[in-house]
Amino acid sequence: MNILFIHQNFPGQFKFLAPALARDPKNTVFAMTMQKVAAKIWEGVQLVPYAASRGTAPDVHPWVSDFETKVIRGEACFRAALALRAQGFSPDVIIAHPGWGESLFLKDVWPQARLGIYCEFFYHPEGADVGFDPEFPAKDAGDVCRLRLKNQNNLLHFEIADAGISPTHWQASTFPASFRNRITVVHDGIDTHVLVPNPHVSLTLNGKTTLTRQDEVITFVNRNLEPYRGYHIFMRALPDILRERPQARVLIVGGDDVSYGAKPDGDQKWKTVFINEVRARITEADWERVHFLGKVSYPHFIALLQLSTVHVYLTYPFVLSWSLLEAMSVGCAIVASDTKPLHEAIRHDETGRLIDFFDAAALAQEVLALLDDPAARTRMGINARMFAQTSYDLKTVCLPRQLEWVKKLAS
Repeated sequence: MNILFIHQNFPGQFKFLAPALARDPKNTVFAMTMQKVAAKIWEGVQLVPYAASRGTAPDVHPWVSDFETKVIRGEACFRAALALRAQGFSPDVIIAHPGWGESLFLKDVWPQARLGIYCEFFYHPEGADVGFDPEFPAKDAGDVCRLRLKNQNNLLHFEIADAGISPTHWQASTFPASFRNRITVVHDGIDTHVLVPNPHVSLTLNGKTTLTRQDEVITFVNRNLEPYRGYHIFMRALPDILRERPQARVLIVGGDDVSYGAKPDGDQKWKTVFINEVRARITEADWERVHFLGKVSYPHFIALLQLSTVHVYLTYPFVLSWSLLEAMSVGCAIVASDTKPLHEAIRHDETGRLIDFFDAAALAQEVLALLDDPAARTRMGINARMFAQTSYDLKTVCLPRQLEWVKKLAS
C-alpha cells in the first residue's frame, strides 16, 4: 500500500503505527507534518514538511477564529498534497489526526484514497470537560456558541472519512451516534516491556538528593500544570500530606504553559497561582521536600514512575493521558479521580483507588492511607501492571489491532 499520515506534530499518536507499516517492504509510507524537520526519513517514513502561508486575521469574529486557523492549516496541507501528487505519489490510505484541520481538503486531492481519522474528542457544552469545574465558569454566555462552531472541523471530517479510530470507549462515546458506528476503539498502546517495575531504581535531584525505592515518594505528572488535569486539587492536598509524612518527597512533573484549558488572568501561570494559594500552610522545611521538575526526558520519566510510592492522576472528563497507563505498567499504586475517562482503567481498590475529583481532603487521606499500607500498594500495583499488559500492551494487543484496522480501512 501507499500510506500517508497527517499529523501537525508527527508522529504524535502514530509513533508506533507508522513505523510498523513502514517496516513492511510492500508499503510506501509518507507523513506530512508542520514541524520543521531536518531529516528526510524517520523510522522508514518519508517526511514531507510544509508551512502555512498566512496567519489568522486580527479582526476575525472570536467564535470562528478557531475554525479560521484550521482552514489555514488545511489549505497549507492541501497545497503540499498537490505538490506531492505532482511528484507521482497517490495514497491508497490516508491516516490523519484531524484535530488541527490539516486533512480537511485531502479528499479533493486524492478522492479515491480511503481516509481514516483519529477520533480523540468531540466537544460538548455539558456532560464532559466544559462546565465540569464550577471554580472556573464560562466568562461569556456565548462560549456555548463558540464551542458548537469548534466542532465544525469534526463534522466536516465525518462527511469525508471512511472510518475512525479512538483510544478509549469513553472518548469514542463523545462522538455523534451518526458517526460512532464507524469508530473502532484501539488504544495507541504502551510498551509494557520497557515500562517495568524496577526495585533498584534511583534518581538524583539537583545533583544533591538521591532517592531510591526505600524513600517515600509521591508523584504527580501533567504535560502542563493546569486545572484540567487537577493540579489545583493536588496542590490543595499537599499541606496535609506533607504535615503527616515528614519524610515524604513530592515530585511534580509538568510545564508552565496551558495544554487544554484557559490561561489564568494577567501574566500569571497556573503553577504559581496554586503555589501561592497553599504556600502559607506549608512550613519552609516541608516545602523543601516538594520538587517541581518541569518537563523531563522519557528515561527520567520512567525512572520517576518506577520510584513512585504513590502516584496521583486527576483529570476532567477529557482525553485520557498516556501517563496513567504508563504508571499502571510500571506497577504504581495509583490514586485517581473518579471521572469517566478513568473508569476503563482504574477499578476501585483493584487497579487503583478513586476519589471525588474536587475533594482535596479525600485525596490527601487516600494518599496517606496507601503510604501506611504497603500490602495494598503491592496488590494494586501488581493488578495495575497485569491490566496494562492484557489491555494496553503495544506489541501483543494494540499494534496488531491497529494494523488490522488499517487493513480493513484499505479494503
